[in-house]
Amino acid sequence: AGTARGAALAPTAAPGDRTETPVASSSPITSVAESVVRVKIPLPASVGPHPAACDWLSYLRYRDVHGPTQSAKADRILVAQPGIFEGAGAFDSVARDTVAQAAAHGKYIEFWALDRRSNCLEDHTGTAAALAARNPRVAIGYYYHHKRIDGHAFRGFLNSGQLGWLAHVGIAQTVTDEYRLLAEELPSQALRKQKVLCGGHSLGGTITAFFAEWDFGGHPGYQQCAGYFALDSTISTSLGSLSGLPTGPAVHDAGLGYTATAAGLDSGAIPRDLNLPVLINAETENMLDIYGVAADVAPSARNTVTSELPRDDANIDATERLLFSRNAVNFATGYPSIRDFRFTNDAALGALLDSNSQPLAMLEVADGFFNGHGGAVADKDFPLPSDLARQPALQSLDGSLLGTDPLAIPATPRGPVYGWENYDQVGTPGNPLYYSRDGRPFTTASSEVTDIHEVARSFAEQPLDFTEWYFPTKLATDIYQKSEPQIADHLKYPNGITANPTINLLGGSGLVIRNGVPPNGKTVVAPHYHHLDVLTASPHQNDGHPELISENLARFALSP
Repeated sequence: AGTARGAALAPTAAPGDRTETPVASSSPITSVAESVVRVKIPLPASVGPHPAACDWLSYLRYRDVHGPTQSAKADRILVAQPGIFEGAGAFDSVARDTVAQAAAHGKYIEFWALDRRSNCLEDHTGTAAALAARNPRVAIGYYYHHKRIDGHAFRGFLNSGQLGWLAHVGIAQTVTDEYRLLAEELPSQALRKQKVLCGGHSLGGTITAFFAEWDFGGHPGYQQCAGYFALDSTISTSLGSLSGLPTGPAVHDAGLGYTATAAGLDSGAIPRDLNLPVLINAETENMLDIYGVAADVAPSARNTVTSELPRDDANIDATERLLFSRNAVNFATGYPSIRDFRFTNDAALGALLDSNSQPLAMLEVADGFFNGHGGAVADKDFPLPSDLARQPALQSLDGSLLGTDPLAIPATPRGPVYGWENYDQVGTPGNPLYYSRDGRPFTTASSEVTDIHEVARSFAEQPLDFTEWYFPTKLATDIYQKSEPQIADHLKYPNGITANPTINLLGGSGLVIRNGVPPNGKTVVAPHYHHLDVLTASPHQNDGHPELISENLARFALSP
C-alpha cells in the first residue's frame, strides 16, 4: 500500500528501480522470511495525472529462510491476485504455511502476494505509528484529531472526484501489471512457464483467468504459468460461479455499452471506485486495521477504540449499527449501541469479522466466539431474524450475501467485559458452549479454524495491508463487459484456462461451493472454512490434522 508500516526494517537494496525491504513479524512460523518488494513500472501517460507512488508495483515475498535467496532458483513461485476490496496482506497466513509445508518435504518455494495499483493511494502512517508505539490511540489521533506524525498530516479519505486516473485502470491494466512484474522479476519466459503458478482469492481467480487468456503483444498469458490455483474461487472469466460479490448498478454497467461506461467513469458520472455508504469503504477498511493493531498489541486488554472513534461520524455510526444491532428496533433506535458494551480488544475484532457475528458471507472468518464472563449472549436477529436468515431459499438469492452460521450478540450492556474464546478454546474446560434459542450451540470446536491472533497480526503488521481502500470500478465493469470488443479482442486464447493444471481450494462454508464444484481441475473442499478462512486458517487445526488449504497447495506446487 501507499505507506509502509512500522513492521518494515531498513531496505537492503539501494534506491533505484527495485527495492526489497525485510519485514519483521510476530508470526509463530519463524522459518519463513518475508519482505516487501517494490518495482518501478510506470503507468502509461494515457491514464492521466497520478501520484508518483502509483508508478511502482508492490508485492509481499515469502520464502523459506534456508532456501535460495534468488527467486529464480526456487523450486516453484506462487503468484496470487487478491480478491475484491483486498490487499496483499490478506495472504499472510496461507503464504507462510504453504512455504513451510513445502520445506517440510525438502522443497523451497516462494509465495508472492500482489498489491493492485490502487493500493498506492492509501495512507498507513497512523496505523504504522500506532503499531510501533503499541498504542491504537496514535492512529485515532492521526486520522481523526489532526495529530501530525513526523510532520505529516492526514489529508482525508479520497472521494471519486480525486481519483480521475482510476477511470483508466481496468482489467487490461491489471493483467498487464502482473505480466510486466513477472517479466521484470523473472526475465526468462521458459523459467516462468516451468516454475510460476498463477492464482488468487475470490475475484483474484477471475483475474487469473483473464490473464491466462490475454494476449500480451504476441505472448500468451497461459505461457507465463505452469499451473493455476483458486482460493475459494474459480479460474473462470465468468463471475457466475462466484457469489458474495456486490451486484447492481454499483458494479454492473446497468445496460450501458463499454464506450458509454468509459465516458461515465472519465467524467465522474460513474464513481471511479466501489465505495458503499457504510460497511465497505476506505474509512471502515482502515478502521479494521486500527482494531487489528489493538488486538495485536494487547488482545486481552479492555477495548477503547470503539469509544474513542468519533461519535458524530455518520459512516462509523451506521456501520456499527449494521454490524452490532440485535434486532430492527435496536438498529432504528441506536440503543443499546456497541459503545454500551465492554469488550477486550480481541473480542471487538471478533465481533466485526467472526462468522457468528458478521452477517455478510464475503467478510467472515471462523475464529472463535464471545466469552460472556457472566454476561448473556443472545440470538442476533439483524439484518434478518436469525431463523429466517438460515433458510435455504434465502441462501440461494443473487450473490448469496448472507452467511450460514447462526448469529450471536452480547446481551448485557454496561455489564461484564466480554472476552473472546479463540478457535482452539471453544468448548474446552472453562469455556462452555453458548446455545441459540432453538437449543443448538452457536458454534463448536469442529467449526472453528482460524486463530484470532493471526487475524489481528495480518491486519496490523503487514506493510501492504489486508484491505483495499479504493477498488477501481473499471476493473469490475470490464469483467462484466468482457464480450465487448475492447476487452474481447485481447482474449485470444480461450483455451488458456485449461492449458495448465488447476487446483480449486474451496471453503465448505465459503462462497463458491454453493454453486457446485468448478468444472476444471482438482477440487479440495475444507469443511467449515468460510470465504476468508482459506487465507487465514491456523496451521494447527482442532482435529489434529495439518491445515488443509496450505497442505494441498504445497503438494500442488511440488507436483511435476
